[in-house]
Amino acid sequence: MRRTVFNEDHEAFRETIRAFIQAEVVPVYDEWLAAGQVPRDFYYKLGELGIFGIEVPEEYGGAGEHSFKFQSVISEECARAGVSFGGSGVHVGLCLPYVVAYATEEQKKRWLPGFASGEIMFAIAMTEPGTGSDLAGMKTTAKLSADGTHYLLNGAKTFITGGVHADRVIVCARTAPPGAEDRRAGISLFVVDTKSEGYAVGRKLDKLGLKVSDTAELSFSDVKVPVEDLLGEEGKGFSYLGQNLPQERLGIAVGAYAQAAAAIRFAQQYVQDRVVFGKTVASFQNTKFELAACKAEVDAAEAVVDRALEAHDRRELSAADAASAKLFCTEVASRVIDRCLQLHGGYGYMNEYPIARLYADNRVNRIYGGTSEVMKSIIAKSMGL
Repeated sequence: MRRTVFNEDHEAFRETIRAFIQAEVVPVYDEWLAAGQVPRDFYYKLGELGIFGIEVPEEYGGAGEHSFKFQSVISEECARAGVSFGGSGVHVGLCLPYVVAYATEEQKKRWLPGFASGEIMFAIAMTEPGTGSDLAGMKTTAKLSADGTHYLLNGAKTFITGGVHADRVIVCARTAPPGAEDRRAGISLFVVDTKSEGYAVGRKLDKLGLKVSDTAELSFSDVKVPVEDLLGEEGKGFSYLGQNLPQERLGIAVGAYAQAAAAIRFAQQYVQDRVVFGKTVASFQNTKFELAACKAEVDAAEAVVDRALEAHDRRELSAADAASAKLFCTEVASRVIDRCLQLHGGYGYMNEYPIARLYADNRVNRIYGGTSEVMKSIIAKSMGL
């Protein structure tokens, strides 16, 4: 069936992204994998191409689009080619909505033009050692100075994608002690300059997958954050985080679906070329049945993703709907990619083959943005259970 979720503009954008990936990413991707990150100047290229500015309002140098579908096209094309744009997905998918929704006019003028050009790369620091999905348990603090000109930021964060290259990091911190009954009270957001004294990037974490994403530990020791860099109102950070979670989880669902679709493509190409016992692997009934079953699952995931994308564009995607899409698509992707790797035999275990990298990259989808178990809890709660 023909997909109807994308229009002519989206498909023209897809052609541009596909050509860009083939020209600028595929030839050097092995070098990025060896280095463990995307080179910083690559983000300037993404800025020049207009990728960072798609959803930035026109008055700040962007295209002013309000649809998440363009970001979905990027996810699909990166998966199709077996590559990644590093931490830039966080820059746009996670950070931009907070700046657009909660920054003052003065802040937007300071940050958004550089955001669109790639000169100011953003990351977001929520997770702390020992807290995981329990954001209400964060211990990083930000205390207002006696003269009221700045906050003193102290604490540590971990698993921060984009943390090595970031120029500004949206840091979640406590500006008031946790309430006796509500642990979510008193959390605020700050857009921290990474060149600030006392700000430190720790280890670049050695991950199972997503090797070109610069994921790091961060620490703050009496970092002075001007009051002008408080994002939104003090004490409302937790509610802000909750409002953007549906889009974050939709993005993960889209990425998982795209990876599963790519896995089938890689497997289909491989089994048609690979010969065992004098026959192509594709000629065996088991191969046909396995790929047919995988395609049926990916078709279902595509329908879930497309429905969620339409709902998001209408501003109707609920937290439970996003959780359901993430749960379903990430679980489907896990099964499909595993089965497609199996069809590669021993070569599927070799990192030179994209299916092996896809297998490792996909695993985190059921963890970050809220684990599958958290998604089930959200869905169950929406059912009145």
